[in-house]
Amino acid sequence: QVQLVESGGGLVQAGGSLRLSCAASGSINRINAMGWYRQAPGKQRELVAQLTNAGSTMYADSVKGRFTISRDNAKNTVYLQMNSLKPEDTAAYYCNARGFTYSSWGQGTQVTVSS
Repeated sequence: QVQLVESGGGLVQAGGSLRLSCAASGSINRINAMGWYRQAPGKQRELVAQLTNAGSTMYADSVKGRFTISRDNAKNTVYLQMNSLKPEDTAAYYCNARGFTYSSWGQGTQVTVSS
């Protein structure tokens, strides 16, 4: 299995930036893709960004051009750089690692964007 620990959330004003980090440990050689999801109160969890082992990325339409997912293989860490943040980006953000037979989640980190 893969264990994930997120960090980097916080409170920021609209227009500001934050960078989330997700450190992976365990069976990291079995990871096919990693992604960031978010869940706002009363809403379903949604995919924000995904990065595959092949380097392909995918972004939700709502964050395209503002968020960037990247990784540092030496540190087994995936990042989500969030720029031009909006109040509607406020949510708990979760890191996900997906393999052929499993899906692991981190504990989540809160991002709050004030207007």
